[in-house]
Amino acid sequence: MPNSATPTHCPYCALQCGMNLTPLQDGGVAVVERPDFPVNKGALCGKGRTAPAVLASGVRLTSPLVRSGGTLVPASWDEALDRVAEGLGRTRTEHGPDACGVFGGGGLTNEKAYSLGKFARIVLGTSQIDYNGRFCMSSAAAAGMKAFGLDRGLPFPLEDIPKTGCVILVGSNLAETMPPALRYFSELRENGGKLIVIDPRRTKTAEQADVHLAPRPGTDLALALGLLHLVVAEGRVDEEYVQERTVGWEDARAAAMAHWPEYVERITGVSVPQLRETVRLFCEPEHAMVLTARGPEQQSKGTDTVGAWINLCLATGRAGRPLSGYGCLTGQGNGQGGREHGQKADQLPGYRKLDDPAARRHVAEVWGVDPDSLPGPGRSAYELLDALGTDIRALLLMASNPVVSAPRAAHIEERIKSLDFLAVCDVVLSETAELADVVLPVTQWAEETGTTTNLEGRVLLRRRAITPPEGIRSDLEVMHELAARLGGERGLEKGFPTDPEEVFEELRRASAGGPADYSGITYRRLVEENGVFWPCPAPAAVHDGSADAEDSEDSQDCEDASLDAVAGADDPAQDAETDAPTDGAVHPGTPRLFLDRFATPDGRARFVPVSHRAIAEEPDDEYPVLLTTGRVVAQYQSGAQTRRVDELNNAAPGPFVELHPRLAARLGAAEGDPVAVVSRRGRAVAPARITTGIRPDTVFMPFHWPGEGRANTLTNPALDPTSRMPEFKACAVRVEAVKS
Repeated sequence: MPNSATPTHCPYCALQCGMNLTPLQDGGVAVVERPDFPVNKGALCGKGRTAPAVLASGVRLTSPLVRSGGTLVPASWDEALDRVAEGLGRTRTEHGPDACGVFGGGGLTNEKAYSLGKFARIVLGTSQIDYNGRFCMSSAAAAGMKAFGLDRGLPFPLEDIPKTGCVILVGSNLAETMPPALRYFSELRENGGKLIVIDPRRTKTAEQADVHLAPRPGTDLALALGLLHLVVAEGRVDEEYVQERTVGWEDARAAAMAHWPEYVERITGVSVPQLRETVRLFCEPEHAMVLTARGPEQQSKGTDTVGAWINLCLATGRAGRPLSGYGCLTGQGNGQGGREHGQKADQLPGYRKLDDPAARRHVAEVWGVDPDSLPGPGRSAYELLDALGTDIRALLLMASNPVVSAPRAAHIEERIKSLDFLAVCDVVLSETAELADVVLPVTQWAEETGTTTNLEGRVLLRRRAITPPEGIRSDLEVMHELAARLGGERGLEKGFPTDPEEVFEELRRASAGGPADYSGITYRRLVEENGVFWPCPAPAAVHDGSADAEDSEDSQDCEDASLDAVAGADDPAQDAETDAPTDGAVHPGTPRLFLDRFATPDGRARFVPVSHRAIAEEPDDEYPVLLTTGRVVAQYQSGAQTRRVDELNNAAPGPFVELHPRLAARLGAAEGDPVAVVSRRGRAVAPARITTGIRPDTVFMPFHWPGEGRANTLTNPALDPTSRMPEFKACAVRVEAVKS
């Protein structure tokens, strides 16, 4: 490796693949393999390889923009920041603090997410803050909290997957969403393990499976309950485990027994023999896992659906045992860390609950404010966006593009247009930024240092490799400057340092003693150890007295469980108790959770009884087909960055509608013909892609593009009652041929 290379991580998905960046003579960087990082061992997808293209001149923003006469024009930083401060300040004065909204992103570093939550609650005094990670894995997080008392995407490292006996992969096409991860599942099969993929489409991932189940979209809950029914009926329940390590089994068992196999077959379309074979493959090995992704989670019953899969793991004695358990494949680059440190509507740093008095006292002490001054929980992401222009009159938005990514997107676009004031911080001029009153160009990835937390709960350090162009500032600098302008003589900007390591040191103190405890993690350790898994508490002396005994006694259930309740042995074959280090010792981090007990007051996991219910919008005579949405390998999320890379656009130039040949024949549509997909919310048009790899009653659209082919024009914002996750994955539509 050349001496000038900078080790860092990819700016895209939650794998956070390791890479080296080598400076080029033109001021840019080249991506070079980094085989020493254990997650990807040098492998990169096309998005990671081409990431520097987004930073090229003519692609990224290079100057603040302000609206003048209906047009965005270049402006100085002082003018732009003054306008943002005036717009937010005027709104706060005239309509109250909650008339100011803040919307963040799962791609923000931990330092930015932490500062954004602090900025909203201290500088603006608003409760109205949430982020696009609500659209990612919030249902899995809610189900994990109910069952285990703690939410971390994967409670074990990816390296454990090839060593287990069977994996049920529910609603994930990781061959396209995070390609370097596919090797873990290939190694699983090479080692004799079995891979079961559940997806209504025969994706590239499903093609790798030993068994592919293709349920009707929105019926994953019934499928999981049917499998649990068979586990009981066939005598495969691990009775000793259930008795010793869980509570609530009888109620969950009764709920599952109402879902007999033939009933589940009628609901899902998955045959009884397939159900029985799945149970056999899952239960026969000593070790097994269930991994979920957006398929079962992005539903109006997503929390219950994930809960049903967790119940299957608990009944068979899988969770909290070596090489076994339930896990969620987080999507966004910092989707895990992004919700742990305060940009989510109901949370404070360290994954503390905003309505917990002890949590408020702890964080307020670190911030130097009165706990009573902190606002309470606000609206969830979609509810916040839906309130724009009415209750919320001004919005500060960072690292998100809801004009493309939000459900019922045409409505959300109109809500954004109705705002009195909109400021957007981004690296490119996204579709949402085009509607702003002020656009602030900010550093990204190779131009800045900061931490992220990948899908394993491994905290990582992205390192600055190049100097950003003149006139570009970081989000931390933006918040510092806005705090100075909005804080008057209070000197609030002192609480918003621009050095990311200084922010991280404060984050360590704020998270100390919380469920997501980062207090034992330092930048130096992240460099030396290639990342550290949380929870990682510091010796008591490092807490600076910020976490007292009263906090730990009065805080939420997760915090009542001591840190050694979730600590696991580093050796996956060892199931012995591993205590947190004594004062003065360095905690190694926690790669594997729950091996000794769960993060509940009594250390036992909770079965949560659930029952199948229909999706919010079932097909009918007017809208007889189901739409499901997802991603393609060459684009990422709303496409704001990847659609600006020629190589990626050549591979995936635009939207399409995937449909079965029988449906295409009824429409009279041939491959490539334009077809219209119509829901109760709008109409999208894209070329037909005809394949037998999708159910005849289902169509699929990727959601990366704006305009006529915008898939999220169609999607249903019906919300899960617990997670507030919209139902992206299933809505009723009709499909029409478009006459030329």
